[in-house]
Amino acid sequence: MSTSPGAAARVADSTGNWVDSLAPLWSRPYLRLARFDRPIGSWLLLMPCWWSAALAAGVAHDLRLLPSTVALFFVGAFVMRGAGCTWNDITDRHLDARVERTRSRPIPSGQVTARQAAAFMVLQALAGLLVLLRFNTFAILTGVASLAIVAVYPFMKRITYWPQVVLGLAFSWGALMGFAVILARIDAAALALYAGAIAWVIGYDTIYAHQDRDDDALIGIKSTALLFGTRTRPALALFYGAAVVLIGIALALAGASWPAYAGLALFALQLAVQVARIDITDSALCLRLFRSNRDAGLLLFAGLVGDAVLRTIG
Repeated sequence: MSTSPGAAARVADSTGNWVDSLAPLWSRPYLRLARFDRPIGSWLLLMPCWWSAALAAGVAHDLRLLPSTVALFFVGAFVMRGAGCTWNDITDRHLDARVERTRSRPIPSGQVTARQAAAFMVLQALAGLLVLLRFNTFAILTGVASLAIVAVYPFMKRITYWPQVVLGLAFSWGALMGFAVILARIDAAALALYAGAIAWVIGYDTIYAHQDRDDDALIGIKSTALLFGTRTRPALALFYGAAVVLIGIALALAGASWPAYAGLALFALQLAVQVARIDITDSALCLRLFRSNRDAGLLLFAGLVGDAVLRTIG
């Protein structure tokens, strides 16, 4: 796939990364399309996958599938987030050209064409399919079912102030996948974990959306950031509180032991810090708080792994 002379250009909201300095020039627009220059979204997509796998391993009292599942989920999250972002950039290319933060992205800036981006998206989706085919039939079908939500998400910001809900449905799907892979079923604990992850996504993506609040208002793009406005702090407290409660219900339904609850407590503390510190007028702070959710997710995952180990050897 060829690229334009703009291949060496940088994206305004992602500079000073390894893609800008180390990647071959021809590959940079494609790596930017897949957001390999800013992998935080892939980590956030991965977290519910890892939570679910660890919790399901604890339910099964069996760790044998956990290492390979964690590794496959890691690869799958990065390639499928890349495919999703490429799809988002294709559908949003005209809108991105009108927003200061996004107009330098590969398609609106002319680094690649929409056709080239579509071909790259297909390659990423095929890589994701190869990962999915390593799982059982129930898990494969569960994974395929998520594609409908991914496909419609980019259009939601045009018609509703709640696109973050649809993003939550997509980004939290991994909360179902761990149970599907390890237990070949989706039970009440998985559904509660899914609901908690959705509330978490709504919270952190509201923080993220405040970076584009003014531009979005000008061009007619909707978001919970615009909907909540100055009420963002209480809204965050509500959604983050719901996330902690629902994940706690999932742990109780799964019969989790104390390490899982310790991880949840640290997760809750990190979210509380975000609520306390949020300043919707400070874009740099919003980005830092958004990114801190990876660490929050890892703290919960560590607790769930400890729970699985304790229940397996106990």
